[in-house]
Amino acid sequence: MSLPIQPFRITSLSHLLQGRIFHSHLLQIHAYILRVGAHQDNLIATRLIGHYSPQFALQVFNQLEAPNVFPFNAVIRVLAEAGLSSDAFSVFNRLKLRSLSPNGLTFSFLLKACFRTNDAHCVEQIHAHILKAGFAHDCFVCNGLLAVYVRAVEDLVLARKVFDEMRDRSMVCCWTSLISGYARAGKLEEVLRLLLSMVKESLRPEDDTMISVLSACSNLEIVEVEKWVRILQEFNDEVDSQNLGLDWVNTILVYLYGKWGKIDRSRERFDEISDSGKRSVVPWNAMINTYAQNASPLEALSLFDLMMENHSCRPNHITVVSVLSACAQIGDLDRGIWVHEYLKSEGRKGILTFNKNVGTALIDMYSKCGSLAKAKEVFDQMVNKDVVSINAMIMGLAVNGKGEDALRLFSKVQELGLHPNAGTFLGVLWACSHSGLLENGREIFLGMSQSFSVPPKLEHYACYIDLLSRMGQVEEAIEVVNNMPFEPNDFVWGALLGGCLLHNRLELAHHISSMLVNVDPQNSAGYVMLSNACAVDCRWIDVSGLRLFMREKGVRKQPGRSWISIKGIVHEFLVGSLSHPQIDSIHCTLCGLVKEMKLVIP
Repeated sequence: MSLPIQPFRITSLSHLLQGRIFHSHLLQIHAYILRVGAHQDNLIATRLIGHYSPQFALQVFNQLEAPNVFPFNAVIRVLAEAGLSSDAFSVFNRLKLRSLSPNGLTFSFLLKACFRTNDAHCVEQIHAHILKAGFAHDCFVCNGLLAVYVRAVEDLVLARKVFDEMRDRSMVCCWTSLISGYARAGKLEEVLRLLLSMVKESLRPEDDTMISVLSACSNLEIVEVEKWVRILQEFNDEVDSQNLGLDWVNTILVYLYGKWGKIDRSRERFDEISDSGKRSVVPWNAMINTYAQNASPLEALSLFDLMMENHSCRPNHITVVSVLSACAQIGDLDRGIWVHEYLKSEGRKGILTFNKNVGTALIDMYSKCGSLAKAKEVFDQMVNKDVVSINAMIMGLAVNGKGEDALRLFSKVQELGLHPNAGTFLGVLWACSHSGLLENGREIFLGMSQSFSVPPKLEHYACYIDLLSRMGQVEEAIEVVNNMPFEPNDFVWGALLGGCLLHNRLELAHHISSMLVNVDPQNSAGYVMLSNACAVDCRWIDVSGLRLFMREKGVRKQPGRSWISIKGIVHEFLVGSLSHPQIDSIHCTLCGLVKEMKLVIP
């Protein structure tokens, strides 16, 4: 019979087993523990189990003659983390046979095992054990149970029951779990009402909470947006202005006003957010995205610069996607390259190769800024390409006149195990249209439904009609317009009008122009295109008549707009505008150039 181990030796050995240990060192410690007979001590066994793989952890555990709850918990945890849920439940059953009482950690580790099984019956059994053991009001256990019901079993009814029965709901993560479940299920009303309840209880949402809320808001129709803007504004007026949760209500309002197209109201809400609230990247993302999505790229980039000056807040992948979109809109290649380099040096490891949203945004930005080689480089480096990233590359090739390259990439979509979607076909048809690939475009359009089960939408018809019109097949294009299952819109008539003017079909162009005016009477494009064609043909009476008609109808030509980046600063120019701060200097330089040209050209 071995002598009992002295307490100081047990303490010393347990200290050796703390923290990270190299495997060779662990084996030496374990050998010494066996030699001195300390392997039956529950504390030492618990720590040993935590260092081993499931197979060896079970061996250590099975050697114990009288284990208490702690080594049981340790081995259940190891098994759960390895995805061996059935083995974890088996060990739990052995614990019950020994008449030991499980504690909160036992149930927390068992619930972790449930994430792997998605077995509703198993979760309900553990739920029953939790109630029987008296842990129904343990906030940590209940939060774990709530998370399993939401994410593993997707039973929002039982999840809400657990939530409503919790005595202590001060843990923000339990609110976040339920909100994320409702968001994934498309239950928008529950998401927003739950968030308002959270704010009323003076709880501060986490960034993860807000990401779920804003994700739910992205699916709201405009009528619902108006309704929730009103509700949230009334809530703001009723709640104490010192409540920090108001920052998050204002963040939602920033997003909703942006979705509604009311940029100024979005900015007002953003400016109401406290400095403490702006330590989170979420409000900045909401406002930058609002600018980017509402054709205000300069404002988006200006706000991004302001955010970067605030060192307590760092951009994440959502910020980057919005900023790259703004760069693409104005062709700011220098800023886009800076963002790319920032991601390489400061971004999360693997963000450029594994984050599909960031990769796709970079491809789109480089393509629209004319740097096709960089777009291809990003595309080639992406590890997990999906149909969205391929669509972006196809469209990038299309807008840069590389139609045949776009078709070659399209042919590889199925080789990659992907199924082309509506966006893929739009990009390929665009490529055919802008590269004059008539037969390829016709074959692709006609094969959409038959070969790929993707029925053409109105935008596909518009693109195909544009291809036919550009290639002089005006009659065929008109036949497509007459037979398609949609009412022609301004893009359809505009494409047809462009083809008529390109191929000098002026009489037909007059008729098409009237159709364009009917569907979009305030759009100046049709009038201007027809007027220019008449001018080329020296039909000045028709030109004057068109301009008079435009004045009578109050139709104004959209002023031209351009941007240029000089030393990292983007300058915007609007036809007829004197708003540029250096306008006098610009005019002076232009006058000088005109004088010099007059001297050179007699």
